Amino acid sequence: MYLSEKMIGIILSAGTGTRLRPLTENMPKPLLKIDNITIIERMVKNFMENGIKEFIFVVGHFKEKVIEHGKYLKEKYKISIEIVENKNYQTTNTSVSTYLATKNLNDSFLLVNGDNVLDPEIVKNLVKNEHTSLVVDNFKKLNEESFKIIVQNGIIGGIGKDLDIDKSTGEFIGLSKVIKKDLKEFNKILKKLTEDDSQNYYDLCYEDLSKIVKIDYIFTNGLKWSEIDDFNDWEIAQKLVKKFDNHSC
Repeated sequence: MYLSEKMIGIILSAGTGTRLRPLTENMPKPLLKIDNITIIERMVKNFMENGIKEFIFVVGHFKEKVIEHGKYLKEKYKISIEIVENKNYQTTNTSVSTYLATKNLNDSFLLVNGDNVLDPEIVKNLVKNEHTSLVVDNFKKLNEESFKIIVQNGIIGGIGKDLDIDKSTGEFIGLSKVIKKDLKEFNKILKKLTEDDSQNYYDLCYEDLSKIVKIDYIFTNGLKWSEIDDFNDWEIAQKLVKKFDNHSC
């Protein structure tokens, strides 16, 4: 796919994945394999299929293993991978990891949580949109753990797990895009978020950003995805990957 401007793929890969132990006892979540391909390699391939050749991996937990795998991916796919370390990954959250990756950027970027598997069509739909965008699942039945989002007239009225299910538009799936012209405002809001509480999720900054810039909401419309937080998610992800791979054959 032709990109109108340079775009970086940022994959957050610093978390500890405690709910997947013993699988993550000696391995970071993004390096877990489904059908002999790591979660992070699968995401790299999804991004590459949409014209992205430059990546940032944010590392922390078992950083050496992610760095080593990054070297393998660079050679295999002839891509660029920059490593950014969140040295305080055990005491901070995704807002800090994201800010470390984006604070010095001058290009548009796609941002994804490193424990996601998703239908490649979702990435395609996001990339071809020209505005800063969030992918929202408008089909999945919401529960207390869902990272819910309320969108009213293009403005985010709330985002997080504690929102009223009946009032929610859907679930933010942990995949988004920020275009170059919105980057300064994004980083300004994100920096304040990290200073207010280093345990904040980066997702929260989109609420304030939506009041300043135009944000589009890309609905999944039934396309499948899964984050991998626990063993139930792990089982779901394995089934989804088989469907994705069979569909692409």
